[in-house]
Amino acid sequence: MGRTYFVEEAVGQYLSDLITKLKPYVTGLLIGQCSLQRDYVIWAVRTPPKEEQKEDGISPSKLASIDEEWITTHASQVSRMLPGGLLVLGVFIIATPELSKDSQNALRKLIFSVEKSLTKRRLWKPAEEEVSDRAALQICSATKKVICRTYDVQDPKSSAKPADWKYQSALSASWLALDCTVNVNIHIPLLATSPNHDLEKNTKTGLNRWSKQIEDSVFLINGQVKDDETELLEGQKKLRGNTQSSTQFSDVKVLTQLSQGSSHRSTATVQVCSASINLKGAVKCRAYIHNNKPKVKEAIQALKRDIINTLSDRCEILFEDLIINEGPHRKNFEREYHVLPQRLFVPVAGSSVMLSDYKFGDETAGEIQERFVEMLDQSVQAEDIHIGEEINT
Repeated sequence: MGRTYFVEEAVGQYLSDLITKLKPYVTGLLIGQCSLQRDYVIWAVRTPPKEEQKEDGISPSKLASIDEEWITTHASQVSRMLPGGLLVLGVFIIATPELSKDSQNALRKLIFSVEKSLTKRRLWKPAEEEVSDRAALQICSATKKVICRTYDVQDPKSSAKPADWKYQSALSASWLALDCTVNVNIHIPLLATSPNHDLEKNTKTGLNRWSKQIEDSVFLINGQVKDDETELLEGQKKLRGNTQSSTQFSDVKVLTQLSQGSSHRSTATVQVCSASINLKGAVKCRAYIHNNKPKVKEAIQALKRDIINTLSDRCEILFEDLIINEGPHRKNFEREYHVLPQRLFVPVAGSSVMLSDYKFGDETAGEIQERFVEMLDQSVQAEDIHIGEEINT
């Protein structure tokens, strides 16, 4: 039996609006959450037009001209703006009847390239029982007919399987949120044998070691250690009414192990270092989880991934910024301080789930608003932008 996607009604409206505006085809991403029982789609986002398309106001007329690299870059940027628990779980294409017969091949290709691009950046490994099916949604712009299929991205030879696409109102209006602040103090040595300090590569190696610590940490939910298999809401009163946008927040504390027990043999090595990178500060992390009897392990896994993603994404953003402003070949390695971008959260109409983004100190609210329009096709109010944390170095 195929998978079932429960889809926010607003997504249906958004896709209908795209049908009327864009010809002969438009591509985009589906964003939501996978669980073993069912999948949820809470946003759809069209691929932003390239500069030349903005000027001409027309799209290329053949599916062969789909720019795969542009779409995968967009997917990578969007995935940075998703809090824990949310991911790019598919690709859509709205095309005229003439292009429909080629649409499925185009979707299959896009799904695998988007997944490859996103996997390359991740510092965590998927769990064994993780859902690896991704949605390919095809809509005919003339008949409005919707065809949803899935591909298993773990299997390059995977063929399409049919899936159900069901609209539901207020789908994510009362999802559960887990919040925590993690104090970070990561010391990354730079080896003297390394000819030119590749800061980005070394930082990624250091973050990889740190991410394993996070994976092995103990998580206290509202002050309690809970068994992985229990329901997250066990013993809590459920909120009445599903139509109002209301979130149940759980406060989470993360306890990292200070040292390994005597059963672990130490494998310390001595290496000559000529410099080091230190990452220090407190980071605000958040994950959202569906309200269909979620288990503790699902919620904790979503939060762990958010903790790991938010730090690695910020470092990536900082290095991109340094390359733009200072060029890729920097020779000066005196003591330098850089402030990593701060995290912010933005509410979205019709959902209790907030989107996330990062800002440098000199960025204005207007620039953040522009980014939301370009990347997520969402207009946000300046007063709705909530900065999640103090400035971190």
